[in-house]
Amino acid sequence: MLWMWLGFLGLIGALLALDLGVLHRKAHAISLKEALAWSLGWIALSLSFCGLIYFAYEGHWFGLGMAVDGADGVLNDGKSAALKFLTGYLVEKSLSVDNIFVIALLFGSLAIPDRFQHRVLFWGILGAMAFRGVMIAAGAALVDRYQWLLYVFGGFLLFTAARLLLAGKESDEPGKNRVLKFARKWLPFSAELHGQRFIARINGRRLLTPLALALIAVETTDVIFAVDSIPAIFAITTDPFLVFTSNIFALLGLRSLYFALAGMMATFAYLKVSLAAVLALIGGKMLAGHWLEDMIGPKHNLWLLLAVVGILAVGVIASLVARRRVRRAGAINSGGESSTHTAVDSA
Repeated sequence: MLWMWLGFLGLIGALLALDLGVLHRKAHAISLKEALAWSLGWIALSLSFCGLIYFAYEGHWFGLGMAVDGADGVLNDGKSAALKFLTGYLVEKSLSVDNIFVIALLFGSLAIPDRFQHRVLFWGILGAMAFRGVMIAAGAALVDRYQWLLYVFGGFLLFTAARLLLAGKESDEPGKNRVLKFARKWLPFSAELHGQRFIARINGRRLLTPLALALIAVETTDVIFAVDSIPAIFAITTDPFLVFTSNIFALLGLRSLYFALAGMMATFAYLKVSLAAVLALIGGKMLAGHWLEDMIGPKHNLWLLLAVVGILAVGVIASLVARRRVRRAGAINSGGESSTHTAVDSA
């Protein structure tokens, strides 16, 4: 299995080097068209890797799928491994959307120009990958030894779902970020940007630039969101390779997804409701997993995937419908006001 890990890490390293060293070497603002193209490209690459997962686990390459999966107590064949990878990828991707909106608020608060945001996100996500690798390794080892931790994770996800529903918008305000307050108080920062540099020498002193502050904010935000997303994927599978690869592919597409969605925060009014429902579903699956498997049967992973897709689809559709109603009401009000003004002018 070591060779699969080395091969995957080599693939990710090559993709990241191509991304920053060749395709985004020169700082520029990412257009919506470019962001959508990159998003589709990362999704296609993730689905291709899902196909590789199928063949690798079906043939038990390098020992993959030979250990019992603690999430459902079975040996993963190609079909079950591919379903778990896809479900984990979708859950991580959906939870990352809320992360995107928080990052957009942070960039706006720190006045980071559009052309430098990709660089901050690149290094931020690289750090997030390393941090999640540590969390996943520790979590997998703990769950393998203490199965009852899955119930703890399940309860935590239900609590997180409730907190997500009850939390107000003010909880996401960058001005209340304690890490940023601490960094501004104790670390030497320059007031102005110095190109793409995170550290600049000014009057003989090395100072962190606002880009470094933005990087700290992005890393901190991901750590907070990882506390929710890592337990969620352990409800789907405890196979470390599936957990890690699905998380990493979701993170790889986060930058392009950010540039595609950052300007559409107001459009997704029911995003938090959908994400809370997904977390509640996964938390419930953790707490009542064996009972659900007995009731639903061997295709419970497929039904879980379909349920997640359905919840997200309902949230998106409800948000778009609500947005259209608001626009229509605004148009009617504007029309009424115009008619009133016309009547007054005529009088």
